[in-house]
Amino acid sequence: MTFQSRNLDNPDETRKFTHGEIGLVTVSGAVVGRAVFQPGWRWSEDVKPIAGTESCEAAHTGYIISGRMHVTMDDGAEGDLGPGDAFVIPPGHDAWIVGDQACVALDWSAAAEFAKPSE
Repeated sequence: MTFQSRNLDNPDETRKFTHGEIGLVTVSGAVVGRAVFQPGWRWSEDVKPIAGTESCEAAHTGYIISGRMHVTMDDGAEGDLGPGDAFVIPPGHDAWIVGDQACVALDWSAAAEFAKPSE
């Protein structure tokens, strides 16, 4: 294996959805995504029609760069994420942006499938 680097300012792929987008790069087989969720974004309204599932079934591992997001799990657990927070969100959740600032997040476990149309 050799040193590899990719810049998220020049993604391999960009997936756009209502109120946001995710840019994806692949580094040594790993997909890393940088998502920008604009105010008004809510998974159940903006990505659910793309995913085709009742709640988000992705297992996210990531980091919040800026903005705030609220996450509600199908089992009722919930919490907020903000700048500097590293997170793990298991499958079965909804999420939305809190406030009037875009939320920018990195995701390195679920990015490959996020906002990808189901087949």
